[in-house]
Amino acid sequence: MGKRVNPSDPSTIPKFTDPLPKPPCAKSVSHPEYPEGSYYEIRMKEEKHRYHKYFPRTRIWGYNGITPGPTIEARKDRTTYVKFLNCLPDEHFLPIDRTLHSCIDTPDVRTVVHLHGAKVDWESDGHPEAWYTRDYEVTGPTFNRQVHAYTNHQPGATLWYHDHAMSLTRLNVYSGLAGFYLLRDALEDRLNLPSGDHEIPLMIQDRSFNEDGSLFYPDSPNPPVAVRPSITPGMLGNTITVNGKVWPYLSVEPRKYRFRILNASNRRAYVLSLSDGTRFHQIGTDGGLLEHPAELTSIELLPAERTDVIIDFSDLAGKTLVLTNSDTEFPPDEHTGTVMQFRVDLSLTGKDESRIPETMYPDMGLHTGHAHIERNLPLTATTDQYGRPMLMLNERMYHDPASEKPSLDSVEIWNFINATPIQHPIHVHLIQFKILERRPFDPDIFRETGEIVWTGPAEEPREYERGWKDVVKADVGKVTKIAMHFKDHVGNYIWHCHFLEHEDHDMMRPIRIIEDAHPVQLPHADEPDDPKPHAQTEEPVPEGNTEESPVTEEESPVTTEEPPETANVPGSKECSYEEICEKMKIDCAVPPLPENGSTGNSDTKGRPEDKPVSKPEVRRRPASKRCNCRKCRNRRKRKKRN
Repeated sequence: MGKRVNPSDPSTIPKFTDPLPKPPCAKSVSHPEYPEGSYYEIRMKEEKHRYHKYFPRTRIWGYNGITPGPTIEARKDRTTYVKFLNCLPDEHFLPIDRTLHSCIDTPDVRTVVHLHGAKVDWESDGHPEAWYTRDYEVTGPTFNRQVHAYTNHQPGATLWYHDHAMSLTRLNVYSGLAGFYLLRDALEDRLNLPSGDHEIPLMIQDRSFNEDGSLFYPDSPNPPVAVRPSITPGMLGNTITVNGKVWPYLSVEPRKYRFRILNASNRRAYVLSLSDGTRFHQIGTDGGLLEHPAELTSIELLPAERTDVIIDFSDLAGKTLVLTNSDTEFPPDEHTGTVMQFRVDLSLTGKDESRIPETMYPDMGLHTGHAHIERNLPLTATTDQYGRPMLMLNERMYHDPASEKPSLDSVEIWNFINATPIQHPIHVHLIQFKILERRPFDPDIFRETGEIVWTGPAEEPREYERGWKDVVKADVGKVTKIAMHFKDHVGNYIWHCHFLEHEDHDMMRPIRIIEDAHPVQLPHADEPDDPKPHAQTEEPVPEGNTEESPVTEEESPVTTEEPPETANVPGSKECSYEEICEKMKIDCAVPPLPENGSTGNSDTKGRPEDKPVSKPEVRRRPASKRCNCRKCRNRRKRKKRN
């Protein structure tokens, strides 16, 4: 190497020097209480990991001490039991914001595992408040079991498991706590898809590093705010890793390969394509196989979204292709626009008898005419008492009473009304849903009056998101409509934005699925007697759509009545929408050096500012001008009337 490799400077890091590793499969262990082959013990441990051939070894937290963690392979309708043991140190090596909910008076190292996309009982779902410390010495308020039971009563799909501890998810996942869970079924066996060495999961994550090779994570947004360490609007890394390697390469044979691709980044979205324009076939989405394959040249993945694709290298022998990223939210540079390389340089080992089926999983549909209720759920922005941007769901914080209480065995339609200046990947636990449409509206009028005024016709789901999903992109200035069937389980679940920094800062809400014998769900107990739903301009029925509207306001009131006075964020700073937009900007992959010279975390420096932090430093901010957001205007109107 003629030039010294500096892990903090991507321009010095050579690309395509490391072969892509395939995560090892987890191995079951014998246990007298569980069927043979069904029980696993996976330990969360701190270890050293080499992200790049020319990097020093980096401290990470991993399942079984590796990142990604071991892949768990499961079969439909056969229960898998997993005990995730917390064997981590007592102190976190990334900066903790102790002003966040559940971080004020709890241990710094807490974990709980969520199997993302699984249909399971809520006590095995990885509820964010079911966290636990090392050896279960301290446990969260909803902790009930040490062994998670994954019943696998759902079609085969690409799932993944990751940490979900309250207010620490962004740090724990960034530390390395994520792994694949591949659920297989008899249909997949019969389809003769590429398998074995020709089926490869790809976990894509962006990362930044300090010069010593340690993971970089900012301890303050840019510009700084009144508290430090502080959560940021989002973490964007300046390098791209796949299966724990920075810009790896994969040597392949001239044949078909199946790739299960996961965006496991905290904040970054990807628009993936092959450098030479080669088309590929999408065969599955978050929830499993599609009815028919879709032939595509690019696909968008927001954090936590998965896609299942087949790339046919049969006619590409001797060629080299690059998997590229052309996302538009944060336009990539020469480094973040590159993901990995494929080298078609291996000899064909035997005849390729795998195929791309014309028909896979027959779609029985989701009949929206059976919906019990339709909910209008605004995504809004405000600021907290420290002047930091805070995103909210249904204009409520996480700890506010549950406002979404679906009945068991009910179909519901949810409308995500994105009145914020950025997109959001919304994840609903327990269920898989169908995206029905997106429709543009006027966000300014909505923020001013609560009225939805359409500005264009409804848009069908994109070609690559027409299967079953558990994450949906809520586009800016659009109402995104999904339909889902809540069945099999009652209990406490959640829905949230899967930008991990947003999730940790109150863009997460409880769902309480309740037993209810009524044929049509009644208004919830916490709704007023005369709810006033957001007004909507009349929507024409699209041509060719003969299906009856699933609900009317008389049959099923929406749950977006004007929030009561108590719904306001305690201590929140009044602010304008323009100020909030400015605060949510993420200017660069690695924030500039703060005034005191700290660069976030570093293994050689320990905690920020080289000293233990017992509580966040709070600096006084000057009083701001009067807020003109809808919530504050409505509050002033109520005070004036009184």
